[in-house]
Amino acid sequence: MTEIADGYIIDFISGNSVKGTPEEVEAVQPFSKKLVEDYGYPAANIMTHPQHRVKVRPSDTKKEYPVDIAVFTTSTHTDDNCYLIVECKKKTRKDGKGQLEDYLRFSKASLGVWYNGKETLYLRKYEKNGQVHFVEIPNIPLYGQRVEDVGLFKRGDLKKTHNLKSVFGSIRNYLAANNTGITLDNEFVVQIINIIFCKIYDERFTRASDIVNFRAGIEEPSKNIALRIKKLFDSVKNKYPDVFNKTDNISLTDNSIAYIVGELQQYCLIESERDVIADAFEVFISPSLRGGQGQFFTPRNVVKLLVSLANPTRNDKLIENCTTSLIREAAA
Repeated sequence: MTEIADGYIIDFISGNSVKGTPEEVEAVQPFSKKLVEDYGYPAANIMTHPQHRVKVRPSDTKKEYPVDIAVFTTSTHTDDNCYLIVECKKKTRKDGKGQLEDYLRFSKASLGVWYNGKETLYLRKYEKNGQVHFVEIPNIPLYGQRVEDVGLFKRGDLKKTHNLKSVFGSIRNYLAANNTGITLDNEFVVQIINIIFCKIYDERFTRASDIVNFRAGIEEPSKNIALRIKKLFDSVKNKYPDVFNKTDNISLTDNSIAYIVGELQQYCLIESERDVIADAFEVFISPSLRGGQGQFFTPRNVVKLLVSLANPTRNDKLIENCTTSLIREAAA
């Protein structure tokens, strides 16, 4: 077993020993693993250490900019084969986007990701009338998938996942920055739960060969995505009237709904490990959602779902926990 020096870690892609900087630990390594485990890219097609480099200016003869993660179309790591670059510097979303655009502009890659361990941004590069343009997209393609196919997942194509914490972390940070009318995590939790119910409903009632409704396509307007999800939520409320009230709604902005859908659309939640969603929700659990002993107070619509499944009566005994009082109230 290779001994690792203090302050160093083993790079997931290369197996090399690298300095364990916060950027490396919180962003480069997690996203490298995600590219392989969630998106299906072969590790042989990915370059982290040593780093792939791009030019600073078109006139340069030497490539100066180190790319945190570069993905190639084959295991041959050449400029012409560079397909996707990932920038992991700890900057603001605005600064990160500008840096990523520079990297894309001076490389052959057509797709880019900015990820700082907390937020994620996906970009597509294209040329029109001799000029380079960039457009935000809901996600990047899975390995072997065309960019145009993002958001056109068939139910049978959805993948199980082992870890959604980083995805929920990105969602939480995006919501906090882009929904000025909502300031508390418990309000975000209710909204996320409503959208999760839409996702689960869609997975349960869509045939394996059909395209899911819980999707965000390339260049699809956020307004259209949000409208489709809100229609799904109407179906959820009609299907589970004991869990949701007619007045329950999804009040996030269209862009926020589209962002959440883009982050979650490739995963199959109902077939994933039991505690995946529970663990992911920890990123939303602030002191306002905890009691004095750190217990989590379950949102009311989740309690109502549990009540509808258990169907308790006045004569039943309940094991005491953080939801007991609400279950008693709902069952009375």
